[in-house]
Amino acid sequence: MTFPDSDIMQRRSNDRARLLVHVAAGISGFFVMGIELLGGRVFAPFFGTSIFVWGAIITVFMTSLAIGYLKGGNRSLGNPSLGTLGWLLVAEGAASLPLVLASDVGLEWLSYLVRDPRYGSLIGAMLFFSIPAILSGMVSPYAIRLLTYSVQASGQSAGQLYFVSTLGSAAGTILTSFYLVLVFDLDTILYLLIALVVLTGMTLVMADTRQGRPTCKSVLQRS
Repeated sequence: MTFPDSDIMQRRSNDRARLLVHVAAGISGFFVMGIELLGGRVFAPFFGTSIFVWGAIITVFMTSLAIGYLKGGNRSLGNPSLGTLGWLLVAEGAASLPLVLASDVGLEWLSYLVRDPRYGSLIGAMLFFSIPAILSGMVSPYAIRLLTYSVQASGQSAGQLYFVSTLGSAAGTILTSFYLVLVFDLDTILYLLIALVVLTGMTLVMADTRQGRPTCKSVLQRS
């Protein structure tokens, strides 16, 4: 027997879960583009701002995101949940802390060890950006799995998710480059970005706990 009140509550729960999944994708996109843009300023005192440096940073981000897409897709084959998606965001933020805490010492040492700025910046980008970017790349395929309630709707779910994620990336790009750098110093911006993605992740973890750790099926149930 189906109770109307129970159906309404279930639909509201599903709607909240979908909203949180989209928010997670958007914030992750915002975060990764903000970090990538600021990476140029972090590296500038040690390797300059030439096209070599930007080429190294972009290469590491794109390669790491590609690896993350693959790993996120594989990880979603298990028993995906909002909580796990949340922990991915928390890990993404935590993995970026060395960029604030150790980049000056690490990059200075690396600039003396590797005199060629092309390879010095490439190694530095691998050390400081690869893990956060891999974790960020895992978010989208994992989130798509949470949103996909049928094979027929998989394309629509993926399109909506990548729409939100890409808008988040655009927002992170414009806000960081046009506004944040004019108001805050570099470390403050990095801490704000890390706090944003960690708080978003913890929100998903707490929502997952309150709903009794909903698995993929309960999150994806169509309203």
